[in-house]
Amino acid sequence: MNWQRKATGSVVGFIGYMLSPLSWWNDLFVNIPLAIGFGWIIALFYKPAFEGAVIIGYWLTNVLGLVLMQKGAQKVLSDDESRYTKKDFFRDVTLSLAYTALILVLLRLHVIPAFDLSANHQNP
Repeated sequence: MNWQRKATGSVVGFIGYMLSPLSWWNDLFVNIPLAIGFGWIIALFYKPAFEGAVIIGYWLTNVLGLVLMQKGAQKVLSDDESRYTKKDFFRDVTLSLAYTALILVLLRLHVIPAFDLSANHQNP
C-alpha cells in the first residue's frame, strides 16, 4: 500500500512540476497552450476578455503546479495524510505572484522578448 501512495505522489508531483514556475523551459508546450485554451473558453462568453483570461489562465497553471507539487511531495515523504492548509495555499499564491512580478519586470526591461497573442497580427 505504501508503494502505491509513493507512486501516486510521484505522478502528482511530476504533473505539478510541469505546471509550476520551476519548469519555465516548458511553458511554451504546457502552460501557454493551457492558458490560451482558458482564454478561448472565456472569449466564447466575452471576446474582449481573451488577453486578460490568457494571463489569468497562465497564472492559475503556475499556482496549480505549486499546489500539486506540494501535495505530491507530502504523499511521497510522509506516512500520514496531512491536509493542504490555507497557509500552504497563501504561500503558493505569494510565490506565483512573485514569479509573475519577476516576469513582468523582465518584460518591461526587455530582458526577455514579448510576443503577440492576437490573431490580427499582419506580416509586413
